[in-house]
Amino acid sequence: MNDNLIEIASRWWISLGGAATTLLRVTLIIVAAWVLVAVLQRAIRTLRERIASRMDDRESAKRAETLGRVFRYLASVVVSLIAVMLVLAELGVSVAPILGAAGVVGLAIGFGAQSLVKDFFTGFFILLENQIRQGDVVKLGDHAGMVEVVTLRYVQLRDYDGNVHYVPNGHISTVINMTRGFSNAVMDIGVAYRENVDEVMAVMRQVASDLQKDPNFQLKIMAELEIAGVDSWADSAVIIRCRFRTLPLEQWGVKREYLRRLKAAFDEHGIEIPYPHMTVYAGQDRQGKAPAFPLQQLATD
Repeated sequence: MNDNLIEIASRWWISLGGAATTLLRVTLIIVAAWVLVAVLQRAIRTLRERIASRMDDRESAKRAETLGRVFRYLASVVVSLIAVMLVLAELGVSVAPILGAAGVVGLAIGFGAQSLVKDFFTGFFILLENQIRQGDVVKLGDHAGMVEVVTLRYVQLRDYDGNVHYVPNGHISTVINMTRGFSNAVMDIGVAYRENVDEVMAVMRQVASDLQKDPNFQLKIMAELEIAGVDSWADSAVIIRCRFRTLPLEQWGVKREYLRRLKAAFDEHGIEIPYPHMTVYAGQDRQGKAPAFPLQQLATD
């Protein structure tokens, strides 16, 4: 009987030692995962702070902070998943069926939420490539306005009427940024066919020179007025195209002020700004003579 007790005690001691060893290994895995997550997050945060310190504008620093937060989250998820699988393996749980079931569930979720996944991937690259920043005026498909918020999920725009547009990142195929680096105030000036185009251009240059000397606009305009020349012959006017290079977001204010001053200068110099009109052609008879109509008859008709 003593031999049986000794055998039972030895088995119990061996099983207890195996459980202690397993518990120790699980503890070490959890502690190592926690330390690794802390180290990775600290390294990502330090790298983000160094990159942000080299950036001049606040928006770029904010973009770096957003990307750093995404990378810290991904590092935590990856390390946690690896730690969970190692712990399950130490406890004797087969990981293969769990991974197979997780793969099936993940595939189903991926099909059901593929638009959401596309939003996050597109938003990540928009932030990474610095395509859109807060304060920019952009056009995203059919939506245009000033960017108020940029996230991994959507871009929030506010148009001139004050309407707020939420554009999912997955729906963004093209980005037209109208305020990156510099802007152009493009204007098509129409004058009557009777006007001398060279004289009109001289007046345009003079008005532009006066505008650039104005203290309220001289810092907003980056270059002198560039006149491309006669762009087209419209039905009632000769179209002269020109442009100012301005600071971002200043092109609309510069354009409005220039057109206001140009209207006054045209009035002063007697330059006609035409309105749509029509020339009536009465036709000719067989001898090549135009029929005569009394003015009273035309007025009556």
